[in-house]
Amino acid sequence: MRILSIDPGYERLGVAIIEKEAVGKKERLVFSDCIRTSAKLSPHERLLIIGSAIESLIKEYEPKCVALEALFFTNNQKTAMLVAEARGVILYEAARAELEIKEYGPGEIKAAITGYGRSDKAGMMAMIPHLIDTSAMKDSKKKLDDEFDAIAVGLTFFARERF
Repeated sequence: MRILSIDPGYERLGVAIIEKEAVGKKERLVFSDCIRTSAKLSPHERLLIIGSAIESLIKEYEPKCVALEALFFTNNQKTAMLVAEARGVILYEAARAELEIKEYGPGEIKAAITGYGRSDKAGMMAMIPHLIDTSAMKDSKKKLDDEFDAIAVGLTFFARERF
């Protein structure tokens, strides 16, 4: 089964394509990247970039499911609203492609990756290469946490769901 996993964002959106052939087999990272939008663009142009990128990934990799991190509110309500709008575009593209959608909270993702639901970012990023070969990451010199977060969401999907 092949999935598209996403760490939703507005300025940076982590995406990963992960597949697993069968229960008991190890997951394989097919592709990962960080989609960026410029603050110089209007909000609707930034959302169009996000939607177009998600649509392209769905067409190219033909995932069966989209897994994404559930929105949690921070102190910055403006940022939360922008991320909510980006998530809306992601959910729209997934629904339009008739894909199953699974969402996981931050604590659930941390527990799936590290075994502890309150792990810090460094612990998460350190654990991921032990769980999956990250050589397919687009640029090994500039690995952003958003990309690792997307991979973590995908690994959580395979840890939690039966397929």
